Amino acid sequence: MDTNALAVFKLLVVGILVNSWMTRGSSATENINVESIPRRPSVALCNETQLLWEMEVCGEEFKQKMDHVDPQNWCNLTHFISEYHLFSLCTETNAERINCYWPNPLVESYIIRIHKHFFSNCTLERVILVDPPDDTLTILILIPVFLTLAMIALVVWCSKRSDILA
Repeated sequence: MDTNALAVFKLLVVGILVNSWMTRGSSATENINVESIPRRPSVALCNETQLLWEMEVCGEEFKQKMDHVDPQNWCNLTHFISEYHLFSLCTETNAERINCYWPNPLVESYIIRIHKHFFSNCTLERVILVDPPDDTLTILILIPVFLTLAMIALVVWCSKRSDILA
């Protein structure tokens, strides 16, 4: 057996032994008294009716606050960011208080309704993305391909000429 292969084999064996020695006794389930762990109370289910009512309360507060904002400024977030933050915080805290996760489909549908009511005219003109011309695309694809081939050829050429370059 080659001496390098023997050294690698010995190193592998030593590594396995050290790994098994270091991880011995580090299991998370060892030495735990199961009786001392308190039982979790059963998880309460989400009351969707109460959740919808709470979302309406949050929405009404938001609508009242948005009445003080000029409708021309509804598309400028700086004019109503605090109101929107309080609305979002209200929906989140009420959903969690009722033992519902947030966001969930009911909350999302209510938030979408609020967005449609206040922010439906705030969409910006969409930028239509087009592909570059074929000539440009071909150049952008071929440059990295040729650079890769050139680097491979350079490595092969240098490895064959190692006696001269060394």
